[in-house]
This record gives sequence, structure tokens and C-alpha cells, in this order.
Amino acid sequence: MRALKTLLIIVLAVVVLALVLGLLGPKHSHLESKTVIAAPASVVWDHVKTLKAENEWSPFLAMEPSAKVIFEGTDGEVGSKSSWAGEKMGKGEQVVNAVDPGKHIGVDLHFIEPFEGKAKGAINLVPKGDSTEVTWSFDSENGFISRIIHVFKDMDAMMGPVFASGLESLKKLCEADVAKQAADLKARTFRGYTIETVDRPAVTYLGKRQKVKWAKLSEFFGQTFPMVAQAAGKAGIKMNGAPSGLYFEWDTAGMQTDVFAGIPIEVAPGTKVDGLALQEVPAGKALKVVYLGAYDKSGDAHEAAHDMIKANGLEMNGPAIDEYVTDPGQEPDAAKWVTNIYYPIK
Repeated sequence: MRALKTLLIIVLAVVVLALVLGLLGPKHSHLESKTVIAAPASVVWDHVKTLKAENEWSPFLAMEPSAKVIFEGTDGEVGSKSSWAGEKMGKGEQVVNAVDPGKHIGVDLHFIEPFEGKAKGAINLVPKGDSTEVTWSFDSENGFISRIIHVFKDMDAMMGPVFASGLESLKKLCEADVAKQAADLKARTFRGYTIETVDRPAVTYLGKRQKVKWAKLSEFFGQTFPMVAQAAGKAGIKMNGAPSGLYFEWDTAGMQTDVFAGIPIEVAPGTKVDGLALQEVPAGKALKVVYLGAYDKSGDAHEAAHDMIKANGLEMNGPAIDEYVTDPGQEPDAAKWVTNIYYPIK
């Protein structure tokens, strides 16, 4: 009897202690971890804006890569959901409850196993010059068992290092993206011009082709473009682009060029204008250089395209094209004139 009585007293004491600890333990837990990433917010946002993207740096999946994750809904939008199941991770789900593009994403968390519980998580981005401050936060209402646990070990001690490791993984991903972008930009920059590789649609030009001395180019364009526009108008042909020069040959010895001066048009069956020709440039890839300045001073921009072609072992696939975006009659300041230069490539 005495042993039984002692056991009952011990059990009662444990129950009372548990009740006291459950009452004294924190009802609410808050955890947040911060880091500064040397990348603009737009780059960081790409890695946090969807639940799938977050899994790329999740410290929880890193601990159990074999865990099963299922996604539902349109990822990144309010209402999208992911659920997980694993031996270490247990079971649970999260639903996106708020999205402020480039700034904030919030989720409602539901833990099912090994303990039932609900919480809210959020990731906030704040630009800091060329960098971004990232705050990952977690807020939960603690149940009875959780309150007892938190008496002995607070949230920061239990989960702080885990959150910090996740942010470190995010930091590595983002800064690797920035380094790759910088390397790509350097590889596309020649003579101070950044060159893009673009996909051009097929374009048909209405105009005139002939060999012209360099000194007479401005005169040739000045006469041809108005003539083409007037002829197209009379023929009911719709123009759908800027006047352009298509350069088939650039003869440095003879200081002349084989050039087609034309305007892009919408082609219909039987399109024909007396005294003018049609010139089609097929769809395909092209190098694009945007030149700002007087039209006759664009030589260095063209040389930049040639440098890139040589550096990358590329091959031309048609005439070089100058697309004269700005009308000098509307903008007298030559420094503001825009020319899109295209070099079709194979």
C-alpha cells in the first residue's frame, strides 16, 4: 500500500507540474531570421514567390529530400497549396494567404503529424541599395504540449539555426544568379554596346535597291523613303514598321554599299508597285544593337556586332539591317535618334 501510495503521489505531482508548466508556458511563439543578400529584390523574389521555388532552398527538404510534396492550385497565387509527408518532416500543409509581388508572401501552416498545430509564415523583402534584406518569420499559437516544451527550450533555440540555414541557401542561389547575369552581360558587351540575341519574325520590305556611295547615302534615303511611303499609300498598302536600310555589301575600297532602302509592309497576294521591289527577310535569330545618335555615326555599333560574331564563331544569315526608329523631322536633336541594328545569324 505504501508503494502504491507513493506512486500515486509521484503521478499526481507530475500531473500537477505538467498543468503548471502548461499554464506558465508561452501561448504564442514568434521566430524570425534575417539576412542581407547581394542581389536586387527582383532576383530574390524569383526564388520565394512560389511554393515550388521555396522548396529549392528549404532547410526542411534538405534534411529529408525523399519527403513527398504535392502542389495544388496556381503556384504563387493566393489559395495555392502544398502538402508534405515524410518520416522526419511528419505531415502537414501550407496555403498561400497573401502576395505582394516583389515584397511579401504569406502562408497558413497546418501541422498534422507528429503534433497537430497551426501557424503563419511570411517572407518579406526590403531593398537595400543593390542588395535585399530578407526576413523569414513564423508565428504560432501554442497548444498545451507545446507550452510545456517551450518552458524548457524557446523557439529561437530550436528553430533559429534551421531558418538561418535556409536563408543561407537562398542567399547562395540568388548571388549565383547575379554572378551568372554579370558574366552573361560581359559576354554580350562589345565596344560599350550590349548586344541581345532576338528572334525576328519574317519581314517584307517595299523599296529600292542599288549601289550607293557612302557620301550619297543620306541623299538616297531622303529621296527613297518618302517615295515608298507615297507609293504604298496610293496602292492601299499598309506600312507596319520603321524605314530601314538593308546592307548586302559594304565596300571599303570603293567606299560604297549595296543597299535596299525600304519600309516594312503587310503583304497581300499580288502585292506589287511599279518602280519598286519587295525584299523579304526570313524569320530567324539576329543580333540586336540599339544605337543612340546621328544615323551616319553608327559605325562603332556595327563593329560591335561584328566583334561578337567573330568572338562566338557565328555566321551571318542575311543583310545587316538598320531600323531608323526616330523621324528626324519630329526630333531635331540627333543625340536622341534611335536606330535598331540587326545582324541575322544562322
